[in-house]
Amino acid sequence: MVCIPGGTFRMGSDRFYPEEAPVHTVTIDPFWMDRTPVTNRQFRDFVRATGHVTFAERAPYPKDYPGAQAHLLHPGSLVFVPPDLAVGTEDWSQWWEFRLGADWRHPYGPGSSLRGLFDHPVVHVAFDDAKAYAEWAGKELPTEAEWEFAARGGVDGAEYAWGDAFMPDGRPMANTWHGLFPNVNTKLDGFERTSPVGFFPPNGYGLSDMIGNVWEWTVDFYAPKHEADAAKACCIPHNPFRTDPSKSFDPCQPHIRIPRRVLKGGSHLCAPNYCQRYRPAARHAQAVDTSTTHIGFRCVVRNQSNGRGS
Repeated sequence: MVCIPGGTFRMGSDRFYPEEAPVHTVTIDPFWMDRTPVTNRQFRDFVRATGHVTFAERAPYPKDYPGAQAHLLHPGSLVFVPPDLAVGTEDWSQWWEFRLGADWRHPYGPGSSLRGLFDHPVVHVAFDDAKAYAEWAGKELPTEAEWEFAARGGVDGAEYAWGDAFMPDGRPMANTWHGLFPNVNTKLDGFERTSPVGFFPPNGYGLSDMIGNVWEWTVDFYAPKHEADAAKACCIPHNPFRTDPSKSFDPCQPHIRIPRRVLKGGSHLCAPNYCQRYRPAARHAQAVDTSTTHIGFRCVVRNQSNGRGS
């Protein structure tokens, strides 16, 4: 793990997506953070030690998903499948497929395996799977504010974790999508899907893969925007995290009351023409029961005096 010194910083961004605004001041206590996302090898050790069965490996309860199609109520997970032809970026169902039998051991569905992927981030982990691993390891999941502070690597105010240029001197700094999403990937960074952890340069705190590769779970329940700056300097939020799920429910699915948590960091599917969320300030809402081929996590250890979520 890496010691993150803590401090006061400007969280969020007013220049990209509305959910990142407004920029506001936050103070974070020191804490420790995993140097890389949890790998398939590490998650395998956890499963062997505990017998944990991930959400993707269990059949959903029909009562939890009213109106769901019967053929989807089986173990499985969402797999990215690039379309053969150019399509618009409005309809995500054109490149996401719920694949029966897809899980952390079989990242692309039945017939796939972890061969050659043990040093890649584990994927197909829902929120409770990540939390169970953290508890087994004697750690916790980070808050959104902790995660963003750590991702900035001491470069407060910069657009990216390494500065203000996405590719300084033309050099890819993270595993993201190069080309026209979702069907043209030039693999300029050398990867079509996930990459081994630590392949790209670490940030100023020595953390690898904070940007790109896989999205990472945080403990915060999602809200569609940040709180504005406090009226007085004495009231700057200290170790904040959002514990109220009431604003997290998907307004497009009012009949399904599944809370959403905040994901951070973007993934190998983030592209200039779609989802420019390969930045510390970027955030995304994810239902706690949903796993995919591009969501992973890392853990933290904090002092007992720090704020924490569950």
